[in-house]
Amino acid sequence: MPEFFIIATPIGNLQDISFRALECLKRADFILCEDTRVSQKLLNYFDIKKPTISYHQHSKITKTESIIELLEQGKNIALISDAGTPGISDPGNKLVQEIITSLGENVKIIPIPGPSALATIASIAGISMDRFLFLGFPPQKKGRDGFFKQVIDSKYPVILYESPYRIIKTLKQIQELDKDIEAIVGRELTKKFETIYRGKVDKVIEKIEKDKIKGEFVVIVKRYDKRK
Repeated sequence: MPEFFIIATPIGNLQDISFRALECLKRADFILCEDTRVSQKLLNYFDIKKPTISYHQHSKITKTESIIELLEQGKNIALISDAGTPGISDPGNKLVQEIITSLGENVKIIPIPGPSALATIASIAGISMDRFLFLGFPPQKKGRDGFFKQVIDSKYPVILYESPYRIIKTLKQIQELDKDIEAIVGRELTKKFETIYRGKVDKVIEKIEKDKIKGEFVVIVKRYDKRK
């Protein structure tokens, strides 16, 4: 029976990859990559020489069909994203659904857990994360107002992702809705210049603006605890 691996890869530090992830990458006949150029750096680092296939959120249905054909031929395939766990604000869910629909129990779908910015920021939040709401990336244009209203209204901490190009815009939009909101922001997590910002959102904005804004951001937003 062919195997389809969903493999989590490092979000920054390549040493965070698991032994099992490396084993499965070596077992795969083909590796699906969000960006083959990015993934090739990882594969070269661990001396893994396997054919790569580009697969991302804009891939056409013909690409999905060709992947299913490879599985029907008995090939083992691994899916990785540029960083983190596929299917969590990354390509993957739709492909898994199509494979299940087409092949059912004739393929073994195997999750290989590992790094995720979501779990990484939650682990060092310093607040109760027993329950939280994950909303992924905010809309770039249409629907932003409703999105941030949902963030502000949540009774649980909210985790979201943001790019360096929109992080200040996003934090300022949150601040406009609630000036007392608190934020924990992770920048360049697990990398050399990893930085964690904490405090009222206006102070966090000031700190980020003073630094060189680069790398991906992960944000926790929580209501101000007036009992302090």
